[in-house]
Amino acid sequence: MDLGLTGKQALVLASSRGLGLGIAEALAAEGANVLITGRDGGRLEAAVKAINERGAGKASFVTSDLSDQGTPHLLEEAVKAEFGRLDILVNNTGGPPPGSMSEADLSVVRRQFEIMVMSVMDITARFLPAMREQGWGRVLTVASSGVIQPIPNLGLSNALRATLVGWSKSMANETAGDGVTFNMLLPGRINTARLQELDANNAERSGKDVAAIAKAAQAQIPVGRYGAVDEFGATAAFLVSERASYINGSMIRCDGGAIKSV
Repeated sequence: MDLGLTGKQALVLASSRGLGLGIAEALAAEGANVLITGRDGGRLEAAVKAINERGAGKASFVTSDLSDQGTPHLLEEAVKAEFGRLDILVNNTGGPPPGSMSEADLSVVRRQFEIMVMSVMDITARFLPAMREQGWGRVLTVASSGVIQPIPNLGLSNALRATLVGWSKSMANETAGDGVTFNMLLPGRINTARLQELDANNAERSGKDVAAIAKAAQAQIPVGRYGAVDEFGATAAFLVSERASYINGSMIRCDGGAIKSV
């Protein structure tokens, strides 16, 4: 299937590693040009080099930090300089500290809201008018399966990412007539460094071995394993493609069936 991504211009937030990088790699493999972002310039440079060596779409990077209030403007200018226009925006952020919601420090909640919610809304608002004017655009926001089925010990993530659900659905209703779709992609347990950190945290809290924690977690997933980053990236590539033009205002799970609800 030709996804119709050749020559499309994409910005992928928080994409120096993990899920963000997996999405950028998948888009580039389909012929899109990708601008990847993150705080670690060395890691970004290595990722760009690897993507460009594979051919198809080209990659470039801009070093940025979503906790910096100047980042939305920085990314806006970087896209103008690199592409001139933007077709695809993938909103992706790192996760907040683990812990229970009842014990969360409100100063941390406020700070994480700025990073995980306000930055996404600000960045999107900067590119949306041009997408609507050109009559084509894709905005995909990566959240978590915790917005449907709250994940224990990730109270802050569950709460803040759920805010983006209402925002994305509202935007989907308002912009689809102009050819711009908004969707959300919800990862379950995808095998990334972040997941390994969470498993290690759970092992420390419970006094169990990390391997035992991972085995127990995988036993709760109907497919019996953690997901692979390239599986997740491929799902994202389809959702922002020409072929997915009738998918709008949706939350797509990529979790191996782990969420218990229908």
